[in-house]
Amino acid sequence: MFRLQTALPDRYTAADPAQLAAWIRQAKDALGSRLIILGHHYQRDEVMAWADARGDSFGLSRIAAGQSEAEFVVFCGVHFMAESADILTGPHQQVILPDLNAGCSMADMADIESVEEAWETLGAVTDIDRVIPVTYMNSSASLKAFVGRHGGMVCTSSNARAVLTWALGDGSGAGAGDQVLFFPDQHLGRNTGFELGYTGAHMAVWNPRLEGGGLDDATLKSAALLLWKGHCSVHQRFRPEHIDAFRAEHPGGIVVVHPECAHDVVEAADQVGSTDYIIQAVAEAPSGSVIGVGTEIHLVKRLDDETPDKTVLSLDPLVCPCSTMFRIDAPHLAWVLEGLVDGEVRNRITVDEETATWARVALERMLATV
Repeated sequence: MFRLQTALPDRYTAADPAQLAAWIRQAKDALGSRLIILGHHYQRDEVMAWADARGDSFGLSRIAAGQSEAEFVVFCGVHFMAESADILTGPHQQVILPDLNAGCSMADMADIESVEEAWETLGAVTDIDRVIPVTYMNSSASLKAFVGRHGGMVCTSSNARAVLTWALGDGSGAGAGDQVLFFPDQHLGRNTGFELGYTGAHMAVWNPRLEGGGLDDATLKSAALLLWKGHCSVHQRFRPEHIDAFRAEHPGGIVVVHPECAHDVVEAADQVGSTDYIIQAVAEAPSGSVIGVGTEIHLVKRLDDETPDKTVLSLDPLVCPCSTMFRIDAPHLAWVLEGLVDGEVRNRITVDEETATWARVALERMLATV
């Protein structure tokens, strides 16, 4: 998805960390309760230092919705997260993304045109009323609205199992169908499918770049899980060899990975779970533990810093950060905050009302079901 972030004035790009911190502090003090700053777990420390709340994307959006006195919600995350916050917050609240170029490569792998084309193709070969669309939280507002319109729902990495159970249940659930079209992350869908007892024979990957998703009609009709060919650029880097190397160096170490990792990595890990699960797993590990974690490096480093009685390491020796999350920095944060002090709302993120209405349907369906 194309976005355009204007270059920052030299005042911000040339400022040193101490000056930027002073400007951010002054702006926060001036705005007071009119402002809430949300920091996703993958943000760099220079940004997280100013967060009034930190968490995962959906959790932060719900926090923003609960802070009705906050007129300005500055979301230090990526584009789809700011959209979710705009959907859930009140009409008097304005959501701001410090850098418009902070997108999500996974979310951008499934666009509304491609999903609608896939839906039309499926409808030509199977009973589309028995296909339940499920989108991962890491997706655009338009895709959340799509599943809302078509009887599906949103899932998170924490509740994907419950959502797929609802969608592919025994027929007793309101949404129970014969198939799920799951987007945009194939790995979360696959790992959840295996967790529920499905096999590879029950799954097929829909490639939006190929006609008919690259699948024949028989597969389109028979696959219980049609998994979109998308992935997280960070979590796909982790490989079983990384786990082997960690175990060789740290016998007795604990391996915890995110379910956006490939299935062979998930199989080799000791524990698998969402970002919040990983944080809790580190907290509950015995003192003295060495924990190899398969997720974004800023969170891994923060967990190591905040649990001095344990050693928390990244499984990836190249420690690749999320490049889009990394775009949010102190200069951009200072720029949007000083704009608010001056009465200028910069980089506001808005979702049109029709899209927001159907996206809320999908989100509320999730909350009512799981």
